[in-house]
Amino acid sequence: MKHRIVVLGAGYAGAFAAGNLARRLSPSDIEITVVNAGPDFVERMRLHQLAIGQDLAFRKLADVFAGTGVRLRLAHVTSVDPERRTVAVTGEDGDGELAYDTLLYALGSSVAHHGVPGVAEYAFDVTGRSSALRLRERLSGLGEGGTVLIVGEGLTGIETATEFAESRPDLSVALAARGELGAWLSPKARRHLRHAFDRLGITVHEHTCIEAVEPTRAIAADGTSVPADVTVWSAGFAVHPIAAAGGLEVADTGQIVVDRTMRSVSHPDVYAAGDCAYAIGENGRPLPMSCASAGFTNMQATAAIIARLTGGEVPTTGLKYHGNHISLGRQDAIFQMVDRDVRSKSWYLGGKAASRLKSGVLKGAGWGIAHPTFGMPKRKRRLAAAPDGAGARAAA
Repeated sequence: MKHRIVVLGAGYAGAFAAGNLARRLSPSDIEITVVNAGPDFVERMRLHQLAIGQDLAFRKLADVFAGTGVRLRLAHVTSVDPERRTVAVTGEDGDGELAYDTLLYALGSSVAHHGVPGVAEYAFDVTGRSSALRLRERLSGLGEGGTVLIVGEGLTGIETATEFAESRPDLSVALAARGELGAWLSPKARRHLRHAFDRLGITVHEHTCIEAVEPTRAIAADGTSVPADVTVWSAGFAVHPIAAAGGLEVADTGQIVVDRTMRSVSHPDVYAAGDCAYAIGENGRPLPMSCASAGFTNMQATAAIIARLTGGEVPTTGLKYHGNHISLGRQDAIFQMVDRDVRSKSWYLGGKAASRLKSGVLKGAGWGIAHPTFGMPKRKRRLAAAPDGAGARAAA
């Protein structure tokens, strides 16, 4: 019987991982199934562009995995039973159950409401394709002088605010920041950011904690009313409670607690990658939910799975950030170098050069998804029975 690897989620982490596993493991010994709710690969890093009206080309996952041997199951994951090693799904074909020998959990994250009244009812977000399209429809009907408030001063909030202001100069765009805008950046990069906001006419409400969202305004903690025909909530991410409900050990965030190899500390047949993994970086701190973390964790998880299934020594891949890319519209950006503790170094790259670098990163990620099995060794490694029952010791 073949070793069954099930990958939950086909975002940046899941899609890359499935391709790497298919590239390096023999189809004579394994079968790989990817479960994803939608038929397309969604470039989450570009959803703010989709929301403001730009046309993006979405790759069909069926085309992505064609010829790789990876099976695609279009369905929503409803539960995970790590004791029985099964996953329950529901889709167009009805309800079903998938059995696995190794599970890679990469379901990603969605917007975190933080219990703020009115966010679920009135706010928009850019954390998923459907939510970005919902925002796109609302913005298309917003006339000249309409007000848009972005809540959150992180990378998503900054990129959303600048993209909206550049693409729709007829709108009044504002951003609400809990602290100082770009406080984590180096002084020069912070000045660059402020100059970009001034150039684009974006109003910044610093030290403003939004505690309620209404149809035409947001209410700050001090009672200040901030006008907003549209409120875009970008104040963090949250994971689905499926892992916790299934009995996997999770952190307070709901993320699966993993060891250095991205293996669940409670269930050794389960690995996690991307936003749903509670992984500790080289600086001793949990990795943030981000595309970069998806890259680190999926490479480590696939390397560990392959090594354990084929009897090799489990390698450790780097879990260290080198910098942050921040788009400021289409022609401007910031690349901020960081140290081991993710504190900004004095050096940064800004302007069109940084914009071209960010564009290259996005194109590279897209190309990698379109060619999921490229770049890995062609040798198909064989599996054999393992002492721990996971099929880990193998012959070449």
